[in-house]
Amino acid sequence: MDDKPNNTTPPSPASLLLQNQFCFSLYATTLAMQKVYRKVLGPLGLTYPQYLVMLVLWERDGLTVSEIGEPLGLDSATLTPLLKRLETAGLLSRSRAASDERQVVVSLSQAGRDLRRQAEAVPAAMLCAAACSTDELGRLKGELDDLRRRLQAYG
Repeated sequence: MDDKPNNTTPPSPASLLLQNQFCFSLYATTLAMQKVYRKVLGPLGLTYPQYLVMLVLWERDGLTVSEIGEPLGLDSATLTPLLKRLETAGLLSRSRAASDERQVVVSLSQAGRDLRRQAEAVPAAMLCAAACSTDELGRLKGELDDLRRRLQAYG
């Protein structure tokens, strides 16, 4: 059975109202989250995309650019300038892989590893800003993860 939507029913006029769009709710929520992240991450000297890269590297250091990009859904053309800025800030270094010089390996500097301690306060600050319990945010995250998987399977 085809799980794709059936478009034979004409849409109601309300279906095209901005306020009724699920995608707009996600978009507006993302903007609001990024605004709070900007405030919380400012003292760390990180932008939201830089924070995501650092999260990946704090989990596992010494990754190639493509290994960083995979969980983030970012390609090397997007990551390279971001990584250059983090390198200029002294948080990481980039070097050619000995086994394959076409690959760039990204490693945290001591300053990048030290920044992790400061960043440990970020999740609690975001939880406070969201005014949700950890259970509620966990449930919402699970639902969004499920939705993302379904959309990726559809696309």
